[in-house]
Amino acid sequence: MGIPKFFKWLTRRYPMILTNLKSEEEVPPTDNLYMDLNGIVHNAIHGNDPTRHERISKLEDLEEVWADIMRAIDEIVHVVKPRKLILLAVDGVAPRAKMNQQRARRFRSAKDAAQLREQLIGQGKDVPELFDSN
Repeated sequence: MGIPKFFKWLTRRYPMILTNLKSEEEVPPTDNLYMDLNGIVHNAIHGNDPTRHERISKLEDLEEVWADIMRAIDEIVHVVKPRKLILLAVDGVAPRAKMNQQRARRFRSAKDAAQLREQLIGQGKDVPELFDSN
C-alpha cells in the first residue's frame, strides 16, 4: 500500500531524485542502495515484455524466476555501484490478497473434508461427525 503522499513529498523535497540518467557515468556516487523488490519479483513472475498484451505466469519454472530476479538485482547494483550498503526489502502478501487466500484455503479444506467423508461413507465405513473448524 505504501505511505500516502510520500512520493509527492519526496520529489518536492529532493527534485533531483527523478533525474533520467543516459549512461552509467552520470550516476552520482552512492553509499547506500535500498531496493523494494516487489516490482522486480512481480516482473520476474509475470514477465515484462511490452509487445505482449497478456501476462503469462512463469511460476512453472522457479529456476527461471530466481534467475530473472537475480539478473535484475545485478543490473541495478552494477549501475548504481553502492559503496557501503545494499538493503533488499521484500514484504509479504498484501492484506486483502492474504484475506482472499485464507478464505480460499478454508473453503478448499472444507470441500476436501466433505469429499473424503462422502468417499469413506461410499466405501461403507463408519465416519463420525467431526467439528469443522472452518
